[in-house]
Amino acid sequence: MVLIAVFGVALLIAVLLSGLAARTVLSTSFLFLAGGALVSDGFLGLIHITPDSGIVSVTADLALFAVLFTDGMHVSFPKLRANWKSPARALGLGMPLAFAGMALITHYLVGLDWTTSFLVGAVLAPTDPVFASAIVSRREVPAKLRQLLNVESGINDGLALPVVLIFIAAAGPTSGHAEADLGKISLELVTGLALGIVLPLAVVALVRFRLLGAEPKLQPLLPLAVGVILYATCHLTHANPYLAAFSAGAVLAARSTEAKEAFEPLGEALAELAKFAALLVFGALLTPHLFGQLSFGGYVAAVLAIVLIRPASLLLSLYGTRFDRKEKLVAAWFGPKGFASVVYGLLVLQAGIPQGEEAYTLIAVCIAFSIIAHSSTDVPIARLFDVEELAGVDAASPNTVPAGERAADKAAVR
Repeated sequence: MVLIAVFGVALLIAVLLSGLAARTVLSTSFLFLAGGALVSDGFLGLIHITPDSGIVSVTADLALFAVLFTDGMHVSFPKLRANWKSPARALGLGMPLAFAGMALITHYLVGLDWTTSFLVGAVLAPTDPVFASAIVSRREVPAKLRQLLNVESGINDGLALPVVLIFIAAAGPTSGHAEADLGKISLELVTGLALGIVLPLAVVALVRFRLLGAEPKLQPLLPLAVGVILYATCHLTHANPYLAAFSAGAVLAARSTEAKEAFEPLGEALAELAKFAALLVFGALLTPHLFGQLSFGGYVAAVLAIVLIRPASLLLSLYGTRFDRKEKLVAAWFGPKGFASVVYGLLVLQAGIPQGEEAYTLIAVCIAFSIIAHSSTDVPIARLFDVEELAGVDAASPNTVPAGERAADKAAVR
């Protein structure tokens, strides 16, 4: 109950400060992360959570499922077909470069063996636009830049997962049975993808029966029901829930525009709640003891992961594209580590890998640094595009945009 009370207080504070956060470097995401750390054993001692606590894995699992489900519903296949080249380069070239670069600095700066180093690289390869929400949600930011970051972050979670599972199998105590583990992982992924496609298609087909159909006020609950059934089915059948969540959201949005539009406000609210809860729990794990376990080389690696590995890999992948210099730099900077990395890091910790604790400590510190760095810089950087757009409008026709409308645009809440 103490944890629920803490979450309620943090949620109230976040809502009351959200207007301020939309205009400054203050971040609601950081509030939950800091709040969790404040009430943990390392400081006030109000809640007692360890990495192997059930609430940690359950909260992170639910949050990632909710985020991927809503991310999938934002995928527009017509737009993706028309603008697939840049996201494909970011995923096909930028992501492997970031994966390999992180593995190199982990091995040489932290001293982990090669298998565990590549595992850390795979865990930290996915990105999350949640901590750069002012970039991906503001209309003054160029659409092609927002689409690149959204598509990249929506898909790279699923791409990284099989790599993470394979390296866990290779590094773990059952590494001698790698072939059997690979077959099991492949079955889980294929089953998850199949469930994520078949279930929403079946539900959409049911809705189109003449005698069936949702009352308008209950329409938002239709996708929610699909998500709940899918989540439970995946865990009962050991199918991969994350690949299922993203594919189900994308299929449902593509086959039923009405369901997508009806669910969007509810889905965004539920995803926000799940993300805030996961951040609070994750923050509670960030104790002084955890930070004290990381070596100096580990801190250097965490900083390089944010300021060098991600930017360099994405800049190389976008070389020769139609993005201008500022757009490339913004896309390169905003590669925050988020919920996928949290969940995959917990998988590493719970797998019994010989160097699993050292790997998890590096992963956790890197995620914490990323949340602070990216969630506190998205508003100032988004404003660069805002100023540029308004300057262009003023030069063309000073009276085109009413002042009140401009103020409303600037007050977009992340």
